[in-house]
Amino acid sequence: MCRIHLILIVFALCLPQMVRADPADLTLHADPALIESGLMKFLLPRFSLKTGIKLHLGPDAPDITLSGTAGPGARPAFKGPARLYYIMLGADPPDKASRFARWLLEDTGQRTIEQFRREGQQIYFAAADDAPQVAETPLEGNAAIGERLSYANCGRCHVVGHENRMKGIGSTPSFALMRGFPDWQNRFQGFYTLNPHPSFSQITGVTAPFDEALPPAIIPIELTQDELDDIVAFVAGIKPADLGAPLQTQ
Repeated sequence: MCRIHLILIVFALCLPQMVRADPADLTLHADPALIESGLMKFLLPRFSLKTGIKLHLGPDAPDITLSGTAGPGARPAFKGPARLYYIMLGADPPDKASRFARWLLEDTGQRTIEQFRREGQQIYFAAADDAPQVAETPLEGNAAIGERLSYANCGRCHVVGHENRMKGIGSTPSFALMRGFPDWQNRFQGFYTLNPHPSFSQITGVTAPFDEALPPAIIPIELTQDELDDIVAFVAGIKPADLGAPLQTQ
């Protein structure tokens, strides 16, 4: 056997070891419908960004399973277009798997699911009505930092508060008005998905880079997920505008 053939054989034997996920990471098996919908690409990076825990999609001996069929230890996690999906942990799950389950079932994970939408195919996943009821988790951000970030980034268009009450664009709602929306928290946490924000907003580790052929027309908003949490914490403390009648939102 020539030396080149021997090298190729050794490389082939080592290749599975080279591409294997870090054993410290988690393996998740999801129904094909969840992968095809894009929900996994939306959901998993957000958990990893907050925790540093990476999840790899794979069918073999998963640490976590997301399925429309309930198995041993299944807990309702969220609703899809046609069914309820469950989360199940593998035998003797690592602490990181349990942490993902808690994140998914509690307020932060449920809000993240509610943000996901693929309007083109009208696929929408929402929090499960019959998911376990848990106490609302407190906002993690720093309101003082969020106030500064709001004036610096959002104050160009929105009236944030007293300091720029005469400087917002007339067609954009004020923070106090939006604070009165029933879904204000989802709107602020996912603002970068709502037009016109995608064309000039970047969230580190979440949004894709701007298309080089379509650069933003204004100085872009660039925030980390932690900074976005700070803004949401600040908005939580704003008194909603009193318009004298229930708000009608679209």
